[in-house]
Amino acid sequence: QVQLVESGGGLVQPGGSLRLSCVASGFTFSVYAMSWYRQAPGKERELVAGIASTGITTNYADSVKGRFTISRDNAKKTVYLQMNSLKPEDTAVYYCNTIMRGYDYWGQGTQVTVSS
Repeated sequence: QVQLVESGGGLVQPGGSLRLSCVASGFTFSVYAMSWYRQAPGKERELVAGIASTGITTNYADSVKGRFTISRDNAKKTVYLQMNSLKPEDTAVYYCNTIMRGYDYWGQGTQVTVSS
């Protein structure tokens, strides 16, 4: 079955960096676009970044442009989110996502906390 397993979250000071990873299994990873979402307490889940199956095309939320970079390694069935210049407002649970045949698949999430 489809599985998405995130890792790499943690506590970081403002201005710091983290790299999230999402390892996929149970489907042909290389043919599907992948995305990162986040959900802060009391807020709706929002799209952070997306990447096409080939990795050539990416898109970002305005709030993270220039600070976050999404990438993928199809051989390792892994998608990454490099987060630099982190701000307290980046604090959230970050989720890996893919859509297949109109159905959303989600990982369990990884907590990112930006605080001094």
